[in-house]
Amino acid sequence: MNSEYDLIVVGGGMVGASLARALTGCGLRIAVIEATPSQGDQQPSYDDRAIALAYGTRTILQGIGVWDALSAEAEPIRQIHVSDRGHFGFTRLDHKDHAIDALGYVATGHELGKALFAGLEQLPHVTLYCPAKLTAFSLDAARARVELECQGEALSISARLLVAADGARSMVREQLGIEVREWAYGQTAVISNLIPGTEPQGVAFERFTDAGPMAMLPLTEGRYGLVWTISDEDVEHITALTDKQFINQVQERFGYRLGRFRRAGVRSVYPLKLLQAKEHIRPRVALIGNAAHAVHPITGQGFNLGIRDVAVLADVLAEANRAQADIGSLAVLEKYANWRKRDQQAVAMMTDGLVRLFTNPLLPVGVLRNLGMLALDMTPPLKRFVTRQFMGLNGRLPRLSRGLPLD
Repeated sequence: MNSEYDLIVVGGGMVGASLARALTGCGLRIAVIEATPSQGDQQPSYDDRAIALAYGTRTILQGIGVWDALSAEAEPIRQIHVSDRGHFGFTRLDHKDHAIDALGYVATGHELGKALFAGLEQLPHVTLYCPAKLTAFSLDAARARVELECQGEALSISARLLVAADGARSMVREQLGIEVREWAYGQTAVISNLIPGTEPQGVAFERFTDAGPMAMLPLTEGRYGLVWTISDEDVEHITALTDKQFINQVQERFGYRLGRFRRAGVRSVYPLKLLQAKEHIRPRVALIGNAAHAVHPITGQGFNLGIRDVAVLADVLAEANRAQADIGSLAVLEKYANWRKRDQQAVAMMTDGLVRLFTNPLLPVGVLRNLGMLALDMTPPLKRFVTRQFMGLNGRLPRLSRGLPLD
């Protein structure tokens, strides 16, 4: 097995696997280190959560060759309905206003992970170390050197670039001493899949309630994926409910726009926080996905933000490799960091701001936010800008986001 590569990707979850696939045909030799032996239910990012895929994300997935395998399991979002429970404000976003088939899509993490990981080890430019654990790494002027344990064997490999795609508790980031800005919201996301009483019509709902924002995302097989944000103090109560009691709680807060919910799937809970690494690059190192940032799920931007990291980094690395530049040099990696800065900051500010706005109990704030939703609904230019932000189409777009190949 080769011990020298052009880049080593630590983490074979959705973002790490996406980068390995994105660089197909670019002439770069890639090692992927993944700790989990099975890319099924055991892989944290490959579970049954409903994952919102922005329109721009679909374009990237097409460019890296996985959309055809995923499309049958991805339910289109044709409309988005945003409302504030018990108040007058609402906003509607519609795909027809943008002359496209859908604003986005929804798939489960399991199906998305299966499409991304299937056959990854067969790609000629990829060597997969799985199950494998990163035990140590060091950096010098020319290479990153990585020590790992793979199936009981100690191995040493090296590359010009080390990419950390190892999640919010990134070992790479922590070992480098990169500081983070971190804010715990005191909230937890409750995840489940529900069977509604009416046939889904491609409408996604974001409903703000007194118990936290509640997203309903259309899935295949007539299901809806629930992402319900509750306070940490309510977690024990919600998880202890029977399925019938849980459905009644959801029904009370969501209402009957989807009829009466008939069945609920397994419930999972995820504590929520805002995390921003203060540095996204070092010489020989780049951070992507949750290793660089984690945001509140209020607008479903998490994976979309991460895969835009992938598209930009792949663009920068492919261009540098064509020019025979050193892909791990600070001069090259600064292009990635500078390109991604505005989008990452905009999404963090938007999600954090919405959380604070819609959890503020003051009456004047409630009136203002509802007037704001109505103003957005009646102002086409503003609505178009907001919609394109959700679709991942604002700002400078990399080649994969424009449907163009890297090579």
